[in-house]
Formats: sequence, structure tokens, C-alpha cells
Amino acid sequence: MAASSPAPFQFLPLGAIIQKFLVGKSDLNIVQGFPSQSHYVSHNGPFFGETIGRVANRIKSAKIDSLNGKPYTLSKNNGENALHGGDVGWGKRVWEGPVPVGVREIPGVKLDEGGESVKFTLRSEDGDEGYPGTVDVSVVYTAGVVREGGKEVRVLGIEYEVKMVADEVEETVVNVTNHSYVPTSSTAQIFNEKEGDILTKSRNRYFNLTGSPTITGTEVTLSTNQYLPVDAGGIPTSSSTAPYPSLTPNKAFTLGTAEPDIDDCFIVDPSLASSIPLDTRSSPLNSLVKAYHPESKVHLEVLSTEPAFQFYTGKYIDVAEISSEENGGKGKVEGRGPRSGFCVEPSRYVNAVNVEEWRGQVVLKRGETYGSRVVYKGWCDE
Repeated sequence: MAASSPAPFQFLPLGAIIQKFLVGKSDLNIVQGFPSQSHYVSHNGPFFGETIGRVANRIKSAKIDSLNGKPYTLSKNNGENALHGGDVGWGKRVWEGPVPVGVREIPGVKLDEGGESVKFTLRSEDGDEGYPGTVDVSVVYTAGVVREGGKEVRVLGIEYEVKMVADEVEETVVNVTNHSYVPTSSTAQIFNEKEGDILTKSRNRYFNLTGSPTITGTEVTLSTNQYLPVDAGGIPTSSSTAPYPSLTPNKAFTLGTAEPDIDDCFIVDPSLASSIPLDTRSSPLNSLVKAYHPESKVHLEVLSTEPAFQFYTGKYIDVAEISSEENGGKGKVEGRGPRSGFCVEPSRYVNAVNVEEWRGQVVLKRGETYGSRVVYKGWCDE
């Protein structure tokens, strides 16, 4: 994409984080984040923008019941459970990249401009946070623009790939997602096709479409109301889904100051639970979540090839203020509190490795490939 028509996205080597996603003529950043990588190290308890792995979401009792013919014990970092890959999951590791990888298409989306792509890679060794087997993981970000009804829709395509690369064991477990929320502070990166690098300009992944400190007033539409009922620790209580109370598929509801309070895994098509391929990249790209705020007039749509998505309204966000001194004398960065962003995490089922009907979604064997795709679309009615 030419410098005169930038794709307003910024990424960081730490966690292959999405730091900025700017939309509209005012370049409103709709993802939660911080001004510098060091702030993510010191303040990012909520996982803003991180690439989550080796296993996203929770594993019951921080234990894999059986892989390679034996159990594995993981670190307990969410009560009695393991969450988002452990104490130092992939979102807390420094990746190699970004490396420009040319112009690519986003299958299922016809771009009118762009396609410039960058790649991040990471090696996760055998025993990393207790998980067996050495794997190489990559994420490719592809930026572009679609013009619809006179609106400029900014598009970010994400493609994940994971392979086992050593012979310590025969199999491991993988479930990768991005943990972006929606922001209250303000640096953005754009790709320069001519120079082949990433340029930085000033501006500040939970999503927040409001331009204000909370997501109150955001209108959300989910493609499904089928979800996995869970216990108090967030672990599914059975292998069957149920309709989420008071939610209707493809019908908008409004986020209030405290309700609805949602942190649940929604299922696109429950009938496919035991037949989800390990590599979903060639599966249909489904619209999962649409969101709109009537005051900012900002829209977001999340699409994916994944069979499920966690939708979280940010009840437990608690980020301390960054002082001007901590921010290099560039002014303070406001703290973030409950419901300062919502999160959409396309992925596989929660605790799938320990549920016989779901294991095939997440168990990666030597010689196989895990893959998935996610697409974000953002635009403003200006």
C-alpha cells in the first residue's frame, strides 16, 4: 500500500501484538493498547492485542489428561486452571519480525486496495510452560481497504500456522487466537510499499468503538446464541451447548454500564463439534460479531474460519495509570477499568484437549499443520 494511502495498523514483536487499528477520518484507534512495548511488559495484565498460545482460554485443573500416553501438568495462573498458555504464554514472548512478505489476498474478502503483509515467527520449545513438543508458529498480518457504499472499510487479515519441528514427542496441543480489546490513549504504524518497512506516526486489543473510557452504548450482534455452559472457573460442564439466556442470533443488543456481563464461548455450528479440521484456513469465512456505536458511528465486524469465539465484555480489566515520567515525559496514559473494552477471540472449544469429542480440534501430531484465519473490518459513518 502506498505511503499516500496507509493501512493504519501497528504491530509489536512482543506477542506479535496488534498495537493500533485506526478507523475513520479522525483515525480513532479502536483497540486497547499502550504507547510503547515496555508498557505492555509492565501493564498488560488483560492481554491487550496479544497472540495467545500455546493454548488460548482455559484448561481444566491446569492438567492435560492424556497426550503421548501420559498426563501433563501446567502452571495454574487462573485459579485452579491454566489460562492463555501459562505465566509466560506466546503473548508475553518476543517474536521474530515483522518481516515483509509481499502482497497477498485475503480469501473471502475482495480488497480494493492493499494486501501488503508482514510475518512474525516464534519457536516454542518442548516443555514451554509445561506443554510437550517443539513447535514453530507464524502469524501473517495482511492490511487492505474495501470500499462499500462510499465508505472506506479498513481490513486486517490474520493467518496462523503451527507445526511440530522436532521428535521429542508424537503430539502436542494448540489453540491460537488474538486477544484485542477496544482504547483510551494514543502511536500508529503504516506499511510503506516503496521502502518496504514499517513507518511510525503518533496516535494511541480489547475493542472500544466509543472514543470514550467505556463500551457503554455499543450495539452488538452475535451470529449465534449457542454457547458452552461453564462452572465458576470457566470450564464447560458438558459437551453439549445451550442457548444463551436473553440473546437472539443476529439481533442487536446494547452494552450497558454493567450488563450484559458476558465471558463465554459461543459455538458457530454445534453439529460440527467432532468434525472440525485441525487446519481451518480453507473453511468458510463466517461473520461472528458485528458492533456499532451510534455516537462515534464506528463499526466493527469480526470474521473467522474458526468454530467458536469467546465474547468478553471486560468486567475484570484493571490497568493502572502510566505516569508522564514512565512515558518518557510525553504525558500520562490514563488507566483502564472494567468494561473499557470488549474482546472477540475466535478459537477452538474451551478445554478441548480433555474432551474426547473435541480433541481433534486441538491435538497436533508430527507431520500435521494447525491453521486458522481471522479478519477484522473497521469503518466509520462519516
